[in-house]
Amino acid sequence: MIKFIVDLFRKENKPLKGLMALEWAMLAYLVFTLVMVFFLYTKMDNPQALIFGRLQVVAMTAALWLVYRIAPCRFTRFVRVAAQLGLLAWWYPDTYEFNRLFPNLDHLFAQWEQAWFGCQPALHFSKELPDAVFSELFDMGYAAYYPMIALTVFYYFIYKYQEFERVAFIMLASFFIYYIIYIFVPVTGPTFYYKAVGLKEIAQGVFPNVHDYFNTHQDCLPSPGYTDGFFYRLVEDAKEAGERPTAAFPSSHVGVSTICMLLVWHSRNKRLLYCLLPFYFFLCCATVYIQAHYLVDVFGGLVSAAIIYTVLLFASRRMVLKGRY
Repeated sequence: MIKFIVDLFRKENKPLKGLMALEWAMLAYLVFTLVMVFFLYTKMDNPQALIFGRLQVVAMTAALWLVYRIAPCRFTRFVRVAAQLGLLAWWYPDTYEFNRLFPNLDHLFAQWEQAWFGCQPALHFSKELPDAVFSELFDMGYAAYYPMIALTVFYYFIYKYQEFERVAFIMLASFFIYYIIYIFVPVTGPTFYYKAVGLKEIAQGVFPNVHDYFNTHQDCLPSPGYTDGFFYRLVEDAKEAGERPTAAFPSSHVGVSTICMLLVWHSRNKRLLYCLLPFYFFLCCATVYIQAHYLVDVFGGLVSAAIIYTVLLFASRRMVLKGRY
């Protein structure tokens, strides 16, 4: 422990002069969405807030870079990474500000769900397993999403420092890739769509096009399950705090948690892998159980995770060869 603390604040012999790869990834997403703000300026409710928020992110990134340059060590480098990862929850609602300006596609996904599975899995899953034990297990898995991400990054920081920034880059860049998809694929998920249409109509196989309904409505269904459960309340509080009718396909909860598992597998730490595996399983199930996603979103998350992980791993290796890290 003492050695770890000493290493944490020991001055680096060859400090990084420029930006980290994950900071470049953030700036690329920032510029991309900023261009969209200007393009859609007259159609957006409060584009000034989006512009000002991005200026604040740039200022924060520059300030942390300056602190690192003054005191280059593992701690100040970690703070730069942690700050960017911490902003992911701030970036997420922005996808709603963009995609609500495009035609909603939930009716298509609900129709595909019905055609492929003969029912609406998100409507029936919780009814098949209504017990408090199952409800809490699934909600526990869903609540473990951000802790899984933090644990994966922190593990590499402590035990595999040479790969730490690569892992942080893969994690952050994967989120931004999903966010870009969400901007152009406006699917809200069952909890919003079922609420807008009505459960009676959904049960009868009626899936109308709601057009721009979610441009002005953000109401969703309460999650099914054991309402007095500890993890149930955690999930519901998180939904009330920051959920928006956006980001359903593909499921980033499934996709990013799958990337976490692949990174843990890459670390060759079987103990950590087996420890996270139950949480990962319950998380994937929970996305449909709590009606946050269609089942097709889960499959989309799995497939996209494999593709994104492969592409970003290759990209990060090229950066290593170029001396980025």
